[in-house]
Amino acid sequence: MSPMPQLNGEMHEGVVIKKLLGTYIVDTGVEVITCNISSKLRKVLVMPTADPSSIPRYEVVAVKDIRAVDPVAIGDRVRFMPSMPSSLITDVLPRVNKLSRLAEGRKRLEQVIVANVDQVVCVFAAAQPEPRWNVLDRYLVTAESADIPAVIIITKIDLSVDDSVLEAVEEYRLLGYRVVLSSAENGNGIDEVRDLLRGRTSVLIGRSGVGKTSLLNAVQPGLGLRVGTISKKLKEGKHTTTHLEMLSLDIGGALIDTPGMREFHVWNPDGDDAAIFFREMRPYVGTCKFGLDCSHTHEPGCAIRAAVESGSISERRYKSLLRINEA
Repeated sequence: MSPMPQLNGEMHEGVVIKKLLGTYIVDTGVEVITCNISSKLRKVLVMPTADPSSIPRYEVVAVKDIRAVDPVAIGDRVRFMPSMPSSLITDVLPRVNKLSRLAEGRKRLEQVIVANVDQVVCVFAAAQPEPRWNVLDRYLVTAESADIPAVIIITKIDLSVDDSVLEAVEEYRLLGYRVVLSSAENGNGIDEVRDLLRGRTSVLIGRSGVGKTSLLNAVQPGLGLRVGTISKKLKEGKHTTTHLEMLSLDIGGALIDTPGMREFHVWNPDGDDAAIFFREMRPYVGTCKFGLDCSHTHEPGCAIRAAVESGSISERRYKSLLRINEA
């Protein structure tokens, strides 16, 4: 780590590039600092909702724990106070965006995976393992709900590719998603992947075994090895966010991998109809006979089910919607 900045009592700002057990690594652009976080970031102040004349204007009526696993995410721009032996993060500056999922466990808590990114890159293998398109739909819905552009990379196209894979690729392209077919084995699509990542802050999402390490090594020698090391540390830890890290790219931009996510549940705290986040279903939301109260399962006059029956919406994507709504 770089030396501690001068303790002049002034606040400093930087970007969180790495999270370890209870500590956060912050890059100021000049040096890299190890920080802890202030306990106040784990609380939310509840202000009065009664008649203002009956309660002092600025009186806090309660303090509650936040509904998030961690108030600080990779990519957050933070303000911290330099101190020894560890600086203290006191504020998280407003986020441009955030990518979240429902945390595992009994409590319904938000797990912010990353913040302030340019794109979500969904990585799936054409084979070995067989792609699970419903999982991809969960990734895409999460990106759509966060208003973050999403792209899809299909790896291992040098293997025997089933027709169903090509059909799915065409379907996603028709929906407007950019899909890159790639192979680290023969180099197909690697230049396109490199251009996709160049100059952007990207978060990679994909299950184990899809070939991310080989893909990233092909994009930048040694990059996949660094990601693989992080992934190994993650598997040895208890929490999936413990060892996330933002890695700089030689071509400009940065990369955040999200290894170890065995399950990915959509974070939907308001209980919104997930159909609004399916591009082809969005025009139908609210036009059902029962309006926004339609579950799209059995109600008469459901516009989305009618679109499925007419072929305007695929049966596979419709089933993904139902699985998300049932979670």
